[in-house]
Amino acid sequence: MCSHYTALKKQEQLERYFRARGIPLPPKSDMWPRYQGPFVRRPPEHDAGDEAVPEREVVVGRWGLISAMTKADSLDKAGKLSTFNARSETAGKSFTFGNAWRRGQHCIIPAEAIFEPDWRSGAAVATRFTRADGAPLGIAGLWDRYRDAAGQWQESYTMLTINADNDPLFKHYHQASKEKRMVVILPDGAYGDWLTAPAADTRDFLLPYPADKLVAESQPKDV
Repeated sequence: MCSHYTALKKQEQLERYFRARGIPLPPKSDMWPRYQGPFVRRPPEHDAGDEAVPEREVVVGRWGLISAMTKADSLDKAGKLSTFNARSETAGKSFTFGNAWRRGQHCIIPAEAIFEPDWRSGAAVATRFTRADGAPLGIAGLWDRYRDAAGQWQESYTMLTINADNDPLFKHYHQASKEKRMVVILPDGAYGDWLTAPAADTRDFLLPYPADKLVAESQPKDV
């Protein structure tokens, strides 16, 4: 699972690689669960017939999805759950992710890098993963919106994960006694199809990214 990543810092990268425009990026790019971060989606109003609605938009929301089905008196409890990653095998049947999954509310989380712990030495060593070609990562996710205590809509998102027990790269990360997981990194050519795909086609995109197209670098403790 990924609980730490670096979001894109430059607006022009969003437009160049993800063809998306929206509100300015948040000043904080070092992302941890429950932080506010940017994600790319197809606007909810895409079927309204309004030519002013863009094909894609950038939205800032909470990294840690809270379902639209969550009632006001359950928001505090929901906010404490670890919902920054969603297991693709069970997301469609879960209370937290089920609404977004069934509605096909796909999003892309643009990232410079993701971080995972390497336990092979017996201690967790933070490792930074980037694309070998220097392009940003486009991580497959789900988004949803919920009403806060004041009745205002708030955006949130999660990263989809798949099993990585047999992945040539990610099988080496996380503790030996635990299942290996990896986030779904989309190939560039799949961005448009992912954002517009119906819920029934979601699993077609949940594939491992080629290990030889990623670079893993151990990070000193002071980084």
